[in-house]
Order: sequence, then structure tokens, then C-alpha cells
Amino acid sequence: MAANRRNGMASPAHGLEDILSPAAPHPRTSLPNVATIVTTVAALYFGREVFLPIAIALLLTFALAPLVSALKRAGIPRIAAVIVSVLGAFAALALFSFIVATQVSELAQNIPVYQANILTKVRSLKETGVGGGIIARLSKVVERVGQEIDRQETPPPAATPEKPREPVPVEIVSRERPLEVLQNIVGPLISPLGSAGLIIVVVIFMLLEREDLRDRFIRLVGYGDLHRTTEALQDAGKRVGRYLLMQLVVNIVYAVPIAAGLWILGIPNALLWGLLALGLRFVPYIGPAIGMLLPLFLALAVAPGWSLVLWTAALFVVMELITGNVVEPWLYGSRTGLSSLAIIVAAIFWTWLWGPLGLVLSTPLTVCLVVLGRHVPQFEFLDVLFGNEPVLEPHARLYQRLLAGDPDEATDHAEEMLEEKYLVEFYDKVAIPALLLGEQDRARGVMGDQQRRQVAESALVMVANLDDSAHEEAEEEDGPSAAEEEPDDKDPSREDETELPDGTDLSVLCTGGRGELDDAAAAMLAQVLEVQGTTVSKAGFADMEPANIRRLELETIDTVVVGFLNRDSIKHARFLVRRLKRAKAALRVGIVFWSQAANEDKEAAEKLARDINADFVAHGMVDAVVGALSNEPPIALKLVAKRRMRRQRATSRKASAAST
Repeated sequence: MAANRRNGMASPAHGLEDILSPAAPHPRTSLPNVATIVTTVAALYFGREVFLPIAIALLLTFALAPLVSALKRAGIPRIAAVIVSVLGAFAALALFSFIVATQVSELAQNIPVYQANILTKVRSLKETGVGGGIIARLSKVVERVGQEIDRQETPPPAATPEKPREPVPVEIVSRERPLEVLQNIVGPLISPLGSAGLIIVVVIFMLLEREDLRDRFIRLVGYGDLHRTTEALQDAGKRVGRYLLMQLVVNIVYAVPIAAGLWILGIPNALLWGLLALGLRFVPYIGPAIGMLLPLFLALAVAPGWSLVLWTAALFVVMELITGNVVEPWLYGSRTGLSSLAIIVAAIFWTWLWGPLGLVLSTPLTVCLVVLGRHVPQFEFLDVLFGNEPVLEPHARLYQRLLAGDPDEATDHAEEMLEEKYLVEFYDKVAIPALLLGEQDRARGVMGDQQRRQVAESALVMVANLDDSAHEEAEEEDGPSAAEEEPDDKDPSREDETELPDGTDLSVLCTGGRGELDDAAAAMLAQVLEVQGTTVSKAGFADMEPANIRRLELETIDTVVVGFLNRDSIKHARFLVRRLKRAKAALRVGIVFWSQAANEDKEAAEKLARDINADFVAHGMVDAVVGALSNEPPIALKLVAKRRMRRQRATSRKASAAST
């Protein structure tokens, strides 16, 4: 067995140690009251005519800010850089809209040409009997519903029948003035054009006064913590700007092959469908589906056969797979920071608030809110609700699963971490702190006996489920030696890491001190010792009762390790050490007072070991393994001071009696 195990040997590049490192309990996230939420939502809903242009202008400001900065670095004055950037962006949007409108007009003129192909496909479906007459049934249902709607209700019979009056033909002659005609044409365009002009003006002024707006926001929200507020602004600008830019690049990479492929297949207005695919991919989830359905319907109408429909569907499916699995992971250095469920909920919420434009703006707006919650304590609930970071620390999440009596999910949680961590690290940083949370609940009186036994049983089941992982780790230790595997360029941060010794030819008994949770912690220690090649026996806290200690088979045991999750068990530990050493004088006895701060003062631990007459005292998994596998000789049992004084007095009395 190679003695090359290190307690930090598997530190991954992903920085899981920062996640795994136990910390003080996180303060409870404060939620806004119902009145605040209702007032905010009502203001956004009824004030959408004001807030929607401002939101669009804010996002465009985030998107154009890097371009303005680049032009300024090139020597262009600030005002000119802002005007060029804004006018260029809106000119591109206007060109996009013009091309789409032209293509739609051309498509509308050609729709009657495709009617014959559609009728041919419907007849073919009827003739082949596809769907068992579903089409015929649906057509009859639609016909009956139409007849029911058009049918006039029979008037109730009157008391005195009157002769029906014949209708008088009336001709309405409309004489519109030229001014009214112009008003009917220009009127519907005034509102969108006015909103577009307002957005352009707001974007220009936001870019010109960006620093002043930033300072005002800092003064309003976080003047007391400039570092945190500045970091929030930089993070928001970076995330939103990168999201919009990368999404645009991804959409272009997706739309160009779509337009080219549709043109090769012979789909009319391929440029229109490519531009729609580019724009609709900004809409989460449903946008790509809508962009695919329209060309599929046109392929159905263009050709009499079905091959064109299948080729069009294959084109969209292949491009979606390539874009989602190759292009997006390559271009996105980091994700938006939103969970998948948060993106869907945000899309529903912003669509309800602001309509189709809210759907397009849902993801970047929610990104801004999550960044605000990540850096400003007052809005932390937004990051908890919509962010993709774990909201529970690993040990708290594990304890929650143990508390719920779900060892299977707890095992899944453990196996995920064991892909990048050693077993000793998982137990030391996650599992033992989880049991410490249980001990704290027991001490506070919020955990009953049944719950405590359930947590302990779930933990023991999890340990048993991890036997395969422990055996695999032991087999890895039996492989090539550390000298053959260890690279020449050692990480300087690992020079002071503790090596776990080889446990071959040693026999250790692991037991809990005072309860079921202590037994679960002892089982975890026993499994780590087995990985080191130790012959391990396990006992329960009930075996440590005075009447049961002498029944233990200690003849072949070299070391007994007793663990306590309760730090107020020093007196009980002293009694156990004394009883075990009386049962076998040549026995090494170690005490583990489990703690999250495993690297406590070693001098204090040595002093405590001398006080309770133990061979060693540990506070973490690594120190417990090192102490249990130590080759130091056992410490002899010391007499208690009072008993020593009584013996000295008895000896002196015997000596005085003999002299007399």
C-alpha cells in the first residue's frame, strides 16, 4: 500500500475547495413583503409605456458601450463615437426591418400560387386514409361549428303577430378628405416611430453621461460599500454586453447556413426565413421553433411531394444541434448565470408585463436583476431565486437529504464530489460537518430521537453505498508508486500537506462515543482507514457502556478511536480512555472531537490528550487517520490525583504502624 495519500491532492481547477470549505452559517436571506412586490409589479405593468423604452435603451447602452470605448481608444471624440455607434446600430435595425417587410410583401403575392399544392396534399391524405378519417371528422366539426355560429336564433312568439317589415336598402357613400386619408396612413406609424426616436435619444444621452449615471447609482445604492457596488456594475455590464454580443454572433452563425440551405432546397424567400431565424433566436426556447415552422409550412405548399418538407426539417434540426452543442459552448466563455427554470419563468413574467418585446428582453433583464442580487445584499433574494449557483453549501445540502431520510440522493451527491475529491476530503469537508449540523439540532432540542436515528441510519446507508468508491480508491493506491506518478514540477501550495500513512498490518477499532450520530461518524473514519489498508473493526456507542467494554475482543486490536460530535464530552472521554486501557494495558486509545475547523491548535490538542490520558486527540478526519495509524507506543494509564493521594496516605500509615 503506497503511503502517498494527501488531504488536498485532488484539488481541481474548478475551485471546488472554496465551495466545500465549511463556513459560518449563511445569514437568512430577507424577502420583500407582499406590498412591495405588488407595488413594483403594478408600476411596471401600468407604466410600461415609460419603462419599456427605458429598458430597451439600457440594454442597447450595455451592448454599444464596448464599441464606444473602442472608438474612443482609436482617437475619435466621445460625442462622435456615440453618434456613430448609435446611428450605425439603428441603421442596421432599419435595414433588417426593410428587408423583412419587402420579403413578406413578395411572399403575400405568391400565396395563391401555392394553393393547388396544399389541396393536392390534403387529397392524398384522404385517399391513403392516414389518421383513420381524422381529417374528414375535423372538417365536419369545423363545418358544424360554423353553421351553429351563423344560424340566427328564432325570435320568441309575440302576443299579436305583426306583418314583417321589408328591409330598406341603404347605400353608404364615404367621402374622405385627403387630409383624413393621410391621417389614417400616418396615424398608426406615429407611436412606433416616436418610441424609436425616444429610444435613440435616451441611448445617446446614456452613453454620453455613462460615468455620471454610474456615480449617481453608486451614491443611491451602495455609497457605503464602493467596492461591492462597483463590482456589481462591472459584472452587469460585462454579462449583459457579452450575452447580447455572443447571442448575435451565434444567431448569425445559425441563420447564414439556414438561408443558404433553404435557397439550395428551392424554398422561396430564403433570405426572409434566414433573417427571421436570426431574430427569433433572441426569444428563448420558442423562438427557434417558430422560425422553423414557417419554412416547413412553405415547403409543404411549394412542392407536391413530401421530400422537401423532410429535407427542410432535417436542415433545421442539424443546425440546431450544431449550434447548441458546438457553437454556443465555444463562443460563450461563461453562461448568463441564470438557471433554466429561471429563464422560462422570466420569459412568462416579462411577456405578461410587456408583451412580445418583454419576451425578447426577458433574459438580459433578468441577468441584470441576478447580478444586482449577487452583489447588493438588499436584493440577494433575486440571486437565490433565479441564479444558477448552489444556494445551499454542500454539507447543508447533504444534511437536508439525511434529515429527509433519502440516502440514495445523498449517495448521488457524494459520488458527484468523489469524481474530483478523495474520500477522506469528502468526509472531512462535507459529511462530518453535515453530522455536526445534526448534533447542533439535537443539542437545541429541535431533533427528536426518531429523527436522530433516521439521520444516523441514512448516513450509515450512504457509507455502505460508497463501499465501491472506497474499493476503487484503494485499488488506485495499490497501483504505481507515488514516485512514478508524481510530476517533477510540484505545486508549491501542496508542500505542507499531510501524507496519510500506510495502515497495513495494523488493526483499529472505530466506535462512537455517546450516540447514533457518533456511530455514523465512526463508520466514515473506518472506511477511510480501510482505504489505507487497515484491518478495521466497528463498534457502537452502546458497546462503550461500563458493563460492555470488557466484552470487547481487544486482543488483536492495536488502536481504539472514539469519536464525539459533542465537544462537551471531555469527562466522558476521560472515563472511556481509562476503562479501555484497563481492559488492555498495551492499547492505544485516541479521541476525536469532530469539528469543522479541523486544523485546530495542535498544542491544545496535545495538552488535552495529556489531560484525559489519551494517546492522541484529533479534530478532523486527516488527524484522526494519522493518529490511528501511528507507530508510537501506547501511553501508560496514569492514576487519578485523589486516588494517588489515598494510596500515599495508606502507604505512610502502614509504614508508621510497622515502625511502631
